Amino acid sequence: MDEDDVGTVDVPEATVARLPQYLRALSVLAEAGLQTVSSEALAEAVGVGSAKLRKDLSHLGSYGTRGVGYDVTELHRQIADHLGQTTPWNVVIVGIGNLGHALAGYGGFGDRGFRVVGLFDDGSQVVGEVVAGLRVRPLADLPQVVHPGATIGVLAVPAEHAQGVCDQLVAAGVRSVLNFAPVVLRVPAGVDVRKVDLASELQILAFHAQRRAVRGAAPVAPRLPSLAPVTERVGEVV
Repeated sequence: MDEDDVGTVDVPEATVARLPQYLRALSVLAEAGLQTVSSEALAEAVGVGSAKLRKDLSHLGSYGTRGVGYDVTELHRQIADHLGQTTPWNVVIVGIGNLGHALAGYGGFGDRGFRVVGLFDDGSQVVGEVVAGLRVRPLADLPQVVHPGATIGVLAVPAEHAQGVCDQLVAAGVRSVLNFAPVVLRVPAGVDVRKVDLASELQILAFHAQRRAVRGAAPVAPRLPSLAPVTERVGEVV
């Protein structure tokens, strides 16, 4: 597949959500020195069915070779192209509380082609602080840092401030937003928003854990009251 075709292929959202998992598994295989991998082995490494994996990869124009499998390096390149990881992306983080600090200090962004270029907050006690080598700036400075269309905005602010901050990001030229606030954002056409709701994910895990517990509980037979044996004594008056 030509690189010019990468942005024109219609890939289902469910497939897109699995591509980072395939890419991570392929990176591990490449580090181990493997040159090819079967669909079964790659599917097992990711935790999906091999038929689903083959269908996902077919959307990218990759079908592998019968009896051989997929070329690890080439498949890694194809998926990285589709995920935009062959081009560096700038990231700004808004909201430098506990979560914002953790995101700013996360070392995995650089390995995946993302570079944090700005930290922003409106709290007077936070602005001016240096976090992970970057000085926290006021929101008014967003237009000076954002490159329209080439910067991803990360929202790590309380729910009540998320919409207003999102509006400022969009006004500055941000077209991709990762939202950690537990609120649905309203954005104009052409702006993509991905929501990360940690509480909801925990609730989903708790739901499945509870179902497992219920299914695993052995049914308990009802206990009947203990009845002492009754002996009839004919002719005896009590």
